[in-house]
Amino acid sequence: MTTIKGPAIFLAQFASDEAPFNTLDNICRWAASLGFVGVQIPSWDQRFIDLQKAAESKTYADEIKGIVASHGMHITELSTHLQGQLVAVHPAYDAQFDGFAPTAVHNNPTARQAWAVQQLMYAAKASYNLGLTAHATFSGSLLWHNVYPWPQRPEGLIETGFTELAKRWMPILNEFDNYGVDLCYEVHAGEDLHDGISYERFLDKVQQHPRACLLYDPSHFILQCLDYIEYIDHYHERIKACHVKDAEFRPDGKQGVYGGYLNWADRAGRFRSLGDGQVDFKRMFSKLAQYNYTGWAVLEWECSIKHPEVGAAEGAAFIKQHIIPVTNKTFDDFASTGANEALNRKILGLQ
Repeated sequence: MTTIKGPAIFLAQFASDEAPFNTLDNICRWAASLGFVGVQIPSWDQRFIDLQKAAESKTYADEIKGIVASHGMHITELSTHLQGQLVAVHPAYDAQFDGFAPTAVHNNPTARQAWAVQQLMYAAKASYNLGLTAHATFSGSLLWHNVYPWPQRPEGLIETGFTELAKRWMPILNEFDNYGVDLCYEVHAGEDLHDGISYERFLDKVQQHPRACLLYDPSHFILQCLDYIEYIDHYHERIKACHVKDAEFRPDGKQGVYGGYLNWADRAGRFRSLGDGQVDFKRMFSKLAQYNYTGWAVLEWECSIKHPEVGAAEGAAFIKQHIIPVTNKTFDDFASTGANEALNRKILGLQ
């Protein structure tokens, strides 16, 4: 078994134009001061990285690595969550998702999709140049508006949707394979890959592609009432990245999973800072260690109550406390009689 690496932090929710959150150097200095040893970098934020330049220039990629390393830290993964979302967008969401892309491709879904695909292609090469082996993204969605089957879904609709989704992602998956990088989909509400069943549909369509892997985040399963521990049993071989994020689901007589269009703070299901929700992190970290998860434990802060800097400070210590230094021996080794085939046969009555 291998001890999970961490604690690390996803920088997206902390980025701003104010120091220390305005440059890669400043934010790494801040994160290191809290005890983090890794950063997951949002590739769309040019305050931290120029994705195309990192793909095209090994020298620039080394400079980015050097900035992070100067604070005693590592890059865990790059993230293309926003760009990945744009690989597949239903027209109902065009206006809202245009904000994820440059203005030059607004009101032009075809150009926006092409831009997003190119971004993922850059991410594959940039990850390679940075010496990374995993990458975090979203799948996008053509079908999310059909998640609840009313009106009745036409026969074959889901099949057609996943066929098209796979068609869009297969060239990207092949590019990541060319560079030896696992593409880790964050299974998430609003994505066509939002639970185990939908992920398996996608895997079938991409021919069980070896790079079609997972970013595990238990918080999204709390809100779906899905067994987030058993999920690891099913998919541990594909889990190559991990967001450590807490959540709680407290339905009442007025609202449940759908939340009545309330804001995050007032919803029955909401994300929380680590330790303030319902995720059983002891079981989660134990299960990941059991299956020899070799990646990073990355804090993703998305709490609607606690201040982000407090959540980050508490989160570093929380993750460090929960990472299990794995054993290199069996607890009853002291009583071992060693390997003895003759003795084994005698115990079995075979002599």
